Amino acid sequence: MSVAELVPYDEALSRYEPVIGLETHVELGTMTKMFCGCLIEFGAPPNTSVCPVCLGLPGSLPVTNRAAIEYTIKIGLALNCSIATWCRFARKNYFYPDMPKDFQISQYDEPLCTDGYLDVTVEGQEFRVGIERVHLEEDTGKTLHVGGATGRIHGAEYSLVDYNRAGIPLVEVVTKPVTGTGSLAPLVARAYVTELRGLLQALDVSDVRMEEGSLRSDVNTSLAPIGAAEWGKRTETKNVNSLRSVERAVRFEIERQAAILDAGGRVVQETRHFHEDNGTTTSGRSKEEAQDYRYFPEPDLVPVAPPAEWVEQLRASLPELPAARRARLQEAWGFSDQEMTWLRNAGAIDLVAQTIAAGASPADARKWWLGELAMHANKSGVELSSLPVTPANVARVSALVKAGALNDKLARQVLEAVLAGEGSPDEVVAARGLAVVSDDGALTEAVDAAIAANPDIAAKIRDGKTAAVGALVGAVMKATKGRADASRARQLILERLS
Repeated sequence: MSVAELVPYDEALSRYEPVIGLETHVELGTMTKMFCGCLIEFGAPPNTSVCPVCLGLPGSLPVTNRAAIEYTIKIGLALNCSIATWCRFARKNYFYPDMPKDFQISQYDEPLCTDGYLDVTVEGQEFRVGIERVHLEEDTGKTLHVGGATGRIHGAEYSLVDYNRAGIPLVEVVTKPVTGTGSLAPLVARAYVTELRGLLQALDVSDVRMEEGSLRSDVNTSLAPIGAAEWGKRTETKNVNSLRSVERAVRFEIERQAAILDAGGRVVQETRHFHEDNGTTTSGRSKEEAQDYRYFPEPDLVPVAPPAEWVEQLRASLPELPAARRARLQEAWGFSDQEMTWLRNAGAIDLVAQTIAAGASPADARKWWLGELAMHANKSGVELSSLPVTPANVARVSALVKAGALNDKLARQVLEAVLAGEGSPDEVVAARGLAVVSDDGALTEAVDAAIAANPDIAAKIRDGKTAAVGALVGAVMKATKGRADASRARQLILERLS
């Protein structure tokens, strides 16, 4: 379906009600794989972190990773889930070239964590996203299709398989259907994954690097006519690996499905691929039902029965979670709800906190990270945290401005130089000679030159029209390349012309 055939978003929402759901896969940050002792190392040479167990060779037996169980329980507790007192693993049978055993050890009808929730706020409205289950499984390997234009199997000359990822502990967080979001559905989906990602970071159970695939979401979307008794058929957009793309995937599916329903067609339940370059989805395969996977209990693993006292110890060890931390910081910093939302959306809360800890005021820290530095991040297409500038650098620039050694214009030049790798703020100021000119000798010379060059303006000021002094201050600033102390220059001009 071409973009021209889509139903405009607002028009689609005037007739149809969306239901969304997310299945988020999280690679856990354990040292070894889920059922063997192979070390986990992102970027290792292909097929070097493998053994008979994760390759599924005959006679090998899996052993459950205790740390992975612990991490999963922590995730479940943080998501307000009930923790099973007894559960077990199952075999999920299906063939993929990158799954060496031809089955995946997962959990089916007896997950470790069930029935939780995560609250998110979008445009001032709070939505409770129900958590159906949090279960533990092993990741698959990775297939690389070589040749062709898309990187997919169609049109490829040949395929290579890397089993390093096969067997890495993988948690799947599955939401209940999320209803009542209306036109905010794409934003709610993004806010949920954002909040979940922050929660996982706080728990220190995963590096949640979406660009490396350690956190990826399958996005379910369905539409039904407003007021209909039943939900529509859902599609599942697979392996969406950025927050922005989660939002775009929901929006596109709403527009696409609305066009199908408007034409009297039927939405097919299937998996779909998301294309980062244009924000569209294309058909993958028809979606299997649970019976197609032929689940049965894993015969080589004993059941998991976490003792209640262990679960309570883990509950007591949980760190301050993101929502509570944001509320505490907002009160301490005196920020409005909107200001905290801006910080959160920009991924700047930790950066601002570190900048304040380094000596900057909350207002200054917010100003520099959300202003000048956010602009550079957007231009470069990177996260704020990836910029080559530290919170200590930003705090030092703020201190130089506060001390009068820099004005805002010069401070921006200093930050640009720091980003360019020219050194620390103090080194840049010294090398470029960017300090504010505040001594009366140099300023007086610039002031006299500005007065002489602008006699008409000087006459107005002598006649009592002091509003005109701004033009002469501007001339002084231009002559000193923005380095003059503007307030002292203004004072000297008025003294000269009084």
